[in-house]
Amino acid sequence: MYRHVVFLCSVVIAALSAPAAIAADPERCQELARQSRTARPQITAIEVSLALFSAADGNCIALATELLDYGASVDARDRFGARPLSHAARFGHLEMVDLLLAHGAPIDARNLAGATALYFAAEGGHLSVVQRLIERGADVRLTGRSAISPIAAAAYAGSDAIVEALLAHGADERAPDETGKPPIVYAAARARLDIVKRLLGRNIDINARYPHDLTLLMWASGADEKVPETEAIKVVTYLLDAGAHIDDRDSRGRTALMIAAEGGRSEIAAVLLARGADPSLKDKAGKRAADLTTLTSLRERLTTAPEGGLPRVRPRSE
Repeated sequence: MYRHVVFLCSVVIAALSAPAAIAADPERCQELARQSRTARPQITAIEVSLALFSAADGNCIALATELLDYGASVDARDRFGARPLSHAARFGHLEMVDLLLAHGAPIDARNLAGATALYFAAEGGHLSVVQRLIERGADVRLTGRSAISPIAAAAYAGSDAIVEALLAHGADERAPDETGKPPIVYAAARARLDIVKRLLGRNIDINARYPHDLTLLMWASGADEKVPETEAIKVVTYLLDAGAHIDDRDSRGRTALMIAAEGGRSEIAAVLLARGADPSLKDKAGKRAADLTTLTSLRERLTTAPEGGLPRVRPRSE
């Protein structure tokens, strides 16, 4: 009984520490295997399957093979409804993915939020796993949490190669999530320039309106705070060069300049001003861009800029 309890505790600990598991740890795999063999005569079929999740997370191929031969189920579910295949895909363990598929793992099985193994691989940026799952017939259109598609997850993660692979096999570049945001919004919000270019090349309107009347330029100007401003500027500049309307307003009456100001994005604001953004415009609450920033230096720059914006700096192509 003691060995039984120790083994189950080790399995639970391994599952809880799974996010850190990327490459196989031989010593950890060997220890899990030793504990599994010792406790196996005393554990139930359900507990054997639970151990398979730890093997999949840790990329413990030998242990997973033993467990599968002993009766572990590839259709077992964790507390979120995910199967072992999704665990392997999430961490990019291609050999484990192959092993589980060889034992009949359901390729399009979904967790409670709807995510498949392909979704997890796309979200994690694991190109080789994405390619294998597609080769084996995974459905590229099945969505995960909040109806986010694999291509949107890949766009947010910044994997242009995965976006390309998904598009080549029928992914819908216009499929919105449950809030109405398509993949290109995820790419713009994370300043993924290559992906923005690729998706715009599929005849997406650069000035299309998304929920709350936001445009791609607005999303790029208010990019995720984790995004380096230098990367966001590349997307903003590209969109302007490609014809994005600089003073379009969202449902609050705010422009890209106002959004950049509110987010404290001084250099993006400088680019927008140099390209002719009008700092005198007011939103529906009567506020100008200068009223929305907490940065003194940016407020001064916006206050002293001429009404109507600076003379537009034309891109070299014009």
